[in-house]
Amino acid sequence: LDHYQGKDCFDSWKVCFEFSTFHLETFTFLLLRFFVCSRLLKMASGGLLPLELVDKCVGSKIHIVMKSEKEIIGTLLGFDDFVNMVLEDVTELETTPEGRRVTKLDHILLNGNNITMMVPGGEGPDLSGGK
Repeated sequence: LDHYQGKDCFDSWKVCFEFSTFHLETFTFLLLRFFVCSRLLKMASGGLLPLELVDKCVGSKIHIVMKSEKEIIGTLLGFDDFVNMVLEDVTELETTPEGRRVTKLDHILLNGNNITMMVPGGEGPDLSGGK
């Protein structure tokens, strides 16, 4: 806007109006694009958006693969908009150089940023050693 300095008030107002109109049009376009994409995603996923799918899993057993070498199996108690999750009756599987370590926990809070994949109703890998 520096090159508009020195112009009269009307011209400055016109520039501000054009600038805000541009942003309004851009915002409207992006909002419309988001709406269309979310509807396409909903259609492609069998009518469910991702958070709707997670919501349907509350109270059910889920298998979660983390970004680290960990997998979590437990019953989903709740989640938030960031997909941070609270689970109960948890089995944590961690792959180490020595082998697979299994840890049982009553409850766990998972950071949604560290979740790679969630399998609703997933039992996780076979822990009995059989293939």
